[in-house]
Amino acid sequence: MTVKSVATRSLRNISREFMTGAVTGAALLLFVGTAGTAIVKALAQWHGSDEVIDHALIAALLLNAALILFGWFRYRALSEELSDLTDAGRHAHALAQRDPLTGFLNRRSLSDDGAPLFSSARRRGKVMAMLTIDIDHFKSVNDLHGYAVGDLLLAHVAETIAAIAPGTSLLARLGADEFACTFVFDSPRKNVADRIAERMVAGLALPFRTNGVDIHTSVSIGIALSDRDCTSIDALLRNADIALHAAKTAGRSRHAWFDTSMERSLQLRGELEAGLRSAIPAQEVVPYFEQQVDLTTGLITGFEVLARWEHPTRGTIAPDVFIPIAEQTGLIGELSLSIMRQAFAAARDWDAALSLSVNVSPLQLRDAWLAQKIIKTLVETGFPASRLEIEITESALLDNLPLAQSIVGSLKNQGIRIALDDFGTGYSSLAHLRALPFDRIKIDKSFVSSILDNPESMAIVNTIVRLGDSLNLPTTAEGIEDAAIEERLRAIGCAKGQGYLYGRPLGTAQVRRLLAEKRLLAQRPDRDAPPPRGIAPRLAS
Repeated sequence: MTVKSVATRSLRNISREFMTGAVTGAALLLFVGTAGTAIVKALAQWHGSDEVIDHALIAALLLNAALILFGWFRYRALSEELSDLTDAGRHAHALAQRDPLTGFLNRRSLSDDGAPLFSSARRRGKVMAMLTIDIDHFKSVNDLHGYAVGDLLLAHVAETIAAIAPGTSLLARLGADEFACTFVFDSPRKNVADRIAERMVAGLALPFRTNGVDIHTSVSIGIALSDRDCTSIDALLRNADIALHAAKTAGRSRHAWFDTSMERSLQLRGELEAGLRSAIPAQEVVPYFEQQVDLTTGLITGFEVLARWEHPTRGTIAPDVFIPIAEQTGLIGELSLSIMRQAFAAARDWDAALSLSVNVSPLQLRDAWLAQKIIKTLVETGFPASRLEIEITESALLDNLPLAQSIVGSLKNQGIRIALDDFGTGYSSLAHLRALPFDRIKIDKSFVSSILDNPESMAIVNTIVRLGDSLNLPTTAEGIEDAAIEERLRAIGCAKGQGYLYGRPLGTAQVRRLLAEKRLLAQRPDRDAPPPRGIAPRLAS
């Protein structure tokens, strides 16, 4: 029952019982009057008078007595009902302040109760610490085990926090899986907050057993302290939330302290997110092209498509800055298709022997319509499907392998080739190579760049190349920046390579000039052209 419903019900009862009270009062007055007359006549008759008691008077007296009794019982019932309503009102008020599952304060009550504590701490020269605690991957617990188990985990987390927090702390549940703990301490003892956060991270990393199942989870914690620049409990909570975001970004299962640089980064991210929403349809995010070279002949065989954001005021923004934002905000699908559309249109009249490689995000492989969207883009731009290679990372296959198989099958049916990207950095499962009809393996640059001075990297690269040979899957080495590395890769039989040794990624106009100089622009792109003339990529770049 809400506070509003309790108040409404009380008003209705007061109005109704006011009428009952008025009738009862009138009955009482009439009873006094009729009773007095009846008594006088009864006494007179008792003393031998000829006075006769009126029967109507007796009936009125009895009616008034009945009304008085009715009023008394209604008064008793009203008293009990008002007591129940008062209890319900107190309960509703408690619900408005507390989380019913954990008994912790809610966000609003934390602000209300924390404000005087914050002011008192400042007056006394003490420091208030705010810890925001978030359960890592809590949604997975609900998905795997159900909401009932999720509630049990939340209660367990709350109990653990309460057991570790100082006794004078204010504890709150801020959201579905986020909690807060705030307390006051002496300013020289800053490590108090560190120790409490460390104990919480360690304590909540232990398995939680319920219904015979061990649930392994962890928490991330953000810490902020009141200082001269922090003017309110709400500002302190916001700073702790910013620190919590930094802890989760840094890898989770840890705590992080608020720093003003975090706030600036957050503001920059917000600006980039807002700008990206308009930049994609405006085609400010454009394709760049990195050369792919046949290591045996030295000929350019194609290009990998990369994304660059040509910001009107910030200049060129690298993909490692805006791609994560696009993935987190759900813009990655729109961004990827925009880049493909521009790249396909640009490469349509290149020599027919030149291919394009496009990497798709793991998030895109959750879209059951991805294959249809790519095929539609090919049709709209007139780019041949046989010249397209889609690159998929191993991590993208973990979420939903059957869906990935369906998407890959649809793409392969149109003649599109599929490459397994960054092989060696993920799970490197041979099951993935069997489950999907890959056409190529790409070796991650982290191994390629260190093959000359790291025997382990050399062994890994050599093993991948031999594996590719045994499965009839040619290999492409990424990140080649040194001629000696190129020579070593060529010696072990790696088929293709790409990297800065062959030149930096080129914009659309630059790559077009390069191909025009080398006569690698086909006159009739819809028809197969003769093999391109050999060029030395290093000289061309």
